Amino acid sequence: MVLSVDVESTLAVDWWVQNGPRIIESGIRIALTLLIAVVVRFLLRRLIDRLTRGASEQRKPKLLRPLRERAPQALGALVSERREQRAKTIGSVLKSVTTIVVFGIAFIQVLTELGMDPAPILTSAGILGVAVGFGAQNLVKDFLSGMFMMLEDQYGVGDVVDLGPATGTVESVGLRITTIRDTNGTVWYVRNGEILRVGNSSQGFAVAVVDLPLAYGANLASATEVLTTAALEAVAEEPLEKDTIDKPQVLGVEKVTPEGLTMRVTVKVRPGRQWAVQRALRAKLMPALEDAGISLKA
Repeated sequence: MVLSVDVESTLAVDWWVQNGPRIIESGIRIALTLLIAVVVRFLLRRLIDRLTRGASEQRKPKLLRPLRERAPQALGALVSERREQRAKTIGSVLKSVTTIVVFGIAFIQVLTELGMDPAPILTSAGILGVAVGFGAQNLVKDFLSGMFMMLEDQYGVGDVVDLGPATGTVESVGLRITTIRDTNGTVWYVRNGEILRVGNSSQGFAVAVVDLPLAYGANLASATEVLTTAALEAVAEEPLEKDTIDKPQVLGVEKVTPEGLTMRVTVKVRPGRQWAVQRALRAKLMPALEDAGISLKA
């Protein structure tokens, strides 16, 4: 009995002498690999936070500086919110990618250190990824569409857009869902993968269009002169002065109907201000025509 215990102890000691240093060395390497992975992930995430910080009207986050930006300065305070949301969204994606890449490399290193061949596991993961991809095609489509939309800055918070399924003001932009509120106050949640076209009324400039109905007996030359004078006076005063960025144009007769004629006046304005300018300009032009004795369509 004593001899058996001595033999087992001797075998254990011999096994530890032969394998102990390698086990300790492998354990230290695995611990160092995991520690390095955690540190690298932490540093990369801190770097991403620094690149996405500092969104303001005058300053863009460093992450967005190489990217094209279509946000009009006329949006004012909404520019800061738009930049911040865009930077946070892209930063969140980069953080996720960083975590997957760093810990994926660390996982492969640990498997190699344990003497396991990572090739079969990677092959199985690839097959599983393909299966999940087929099962979540809509989710992947929404995600990719949201990424390209963010990178290309097709629209952002505060923009007035027509997405096809809904039209309104963008309240939030995500990688899967875009939230907009229409003129009736209804909130619409539109999947990014379902957006086939985007009509943005808040990029660069907008055009205010005012159509004025005239009777058939109206003097078109006099009407054109009156509208030109009244429009120039209107845009030279508040509140239209700060919204218009060019002189108004009287385009002339837009259409002819059995009831009468339609004269069109246009003016280039700040993004998103076309509807307010149209209402204010119409309120100035209609009385000017009446005061000049020009017949309006009943």
